[in-house]
Amino acid sequence: MSKMTKMTKIHKPGKTGGLRHVALFVENFEETEAFYKDLLGMTVEWRPDEDNVYLTSGNDNLALHRVAKQPAQGQLDHIGFFVNEIDEVNIWFEFLKGMNVEITARPETHRDGARSFYCKDPAGTSVQMIYHPPIAEPETQTQ
Repeated sequence: MSKMTKMTKIHKPGKTGGLRHVALFVENFEETEAFYKDLLGMTVEWRPDEDNVYLTSGNDNLALHRVAKQPAQGQLDHIGFFVNEIDEVNIWFEFLKGMNVEITARPETHRDGARSFYCKDPAGTSVQMIYHPPIAEPETQTQ
């Protein structure tokens, strides 16, 4: 029996807003940014500094993080599942912690107003559960 199936009495939160965030480590930062902007039509949502940029197509978020050399784990930094309410971050945190999922970073509010935490899936992929205001606010207005 897996660690995740031992505690079935914990209440599972509602659906997430989906897998709509990917963060990549990239060596050729400018060329990669140009590819996503110029060829795929993404726009800059936020550029906190010269080594990081967050791109969007309107309902998603792609983070590019400049590195001098690819890390041992590869190009993928993490994937992110969006939630539409800031309080859902803590609800998901408590649920996944209660299901014995490995938590790698506790919930925190970021400098851009997003709130998130990180955990690992059984394969070792870093998963971010995130409330991201530019995406969440239009989503909640259409519901």
